[in-house]
Amino acid sequence: MLEKSAPHSSVGASGPLAGFRVVEFAGIGPGPFACMMLADMGAEVVTLDRVGTGKNLKSASGRGRKIVELDLKDKAAIAQVLDLLGGADALVEGFRPGVMERLGLGPDVVQARNPRLVYGRMTGWGQEGPLAKAAGHDINYISVTGALAAIGTAETPVPPLNLVGDFGGGALYLVVGVLAALLEAKTSGKGQVVDAAMCDGAASLMSMFFDMTAAGRWTEQRGTNFLDGGAHFYGVYECACKSFISIGSIEPQFYALLRDLAGLSHSDFDAHMDRKAWPALKQKLVEVFKTKTRDEWCEIMEGTDICFAPVLTMKEAPEHPHMAARQTFVTRHGVTQPAPAPRFSRTPSTIRDTAMADIASLTREWQAGKR
Repeated sequence: MLEKSAPHSSVGASGPLAGFRVVEFAGIGPGPFACMMLADMGAEVVTLDRVGTGKNLKSASGRGRKIVELDLKDKAAIAQVLDLLGGADALVEGFRPGVMERLGLGPDVVQARNPRLVYGRMTGWGQEGPLAKAAGHDINYISVTGALAAIGTAETPVPPLNLVGDFGGGALYLVVGVLAALLEAKTSGKGQVVDAAMCDGAASLMSMFFDMTAAGRWTEQRGTNFLDGGAHFYGVYECACKSFISIGSIEPQFYALLRDLAGLSHSDFDAHMDRKAWPALKQKLVEVFKTKTRDEWCEIMEGTDICFAPVLTMKEAPEHPHMAARQTFVTRHGVTQPAPAPRFSRTPSTIRDTAMADIASLTREWQAGKR
């Protein structure tokens, strides 16, 4: 496992966003993850947190920050924040709608001081709508988009961790929105508000499935489609050792190779795309894959065009030869964590340490280097 001297873990600022300044209002979930990505890509991220929170300076999702503790109920502290924002390129906040306005830090106030500031807002329901001010979590935001109903067993939907709403539909859309607004501001000299709602992003992620439904290629009954576990050639199977493997032999040539290497010579397996045959064929594959251990199936299938992979735990994943060769995971301060992604050929991302900072010193520095 890599230590911080490795290429992914250099101490100095690097990356395509080096020179950009982001102020993050501390939150949970997608906001910190989005700012982790911005920091990895070189942005100087200053996180404003509550006094005495005891921030974990070694956490993965909180890496690469400068932490300032402030009491945002104190008018003097708000004045300091406004001064700091005067030299920032972007702001990221994840409060319920109206909270920043009540603090005196709403878009109108902040952008009057800094017209080019990009104001990123991360919420579950969005800045407006009947549910805008209601509490919620990832599971709720993906529930109203059709995503959760499509994921799970035939009997019940199953939450896909909080990857679809918080991180896929939330953080990544916030990053895309902030970067797009920063690009536009370079031309116009004007910032704007980015309203990144997890329900909007999760709905956007479902675009292909809405297309397939409209074309009659997807049904709303879970476990009957080729990407939701319904097909025998696209799914997860238990091995003799109780570990699991995954296959995704959708295309005919990949399916032919699966049949060859798994010994599926019976004519029943000719029914590749016959939905009616899938349940019976799936049960046959259940028995086939239980005849060998995961390691034995890896010896036979890994690296072929079957579209095969072992199902690894988080403890196992960093040690996989492909993950290790690409240095996909690193270890810093005893914490194993994913390395920055995506990768850049000329301005590589880096992982930097998180440290406490003084807002007055930062403000002087930012104002002196104001663009």
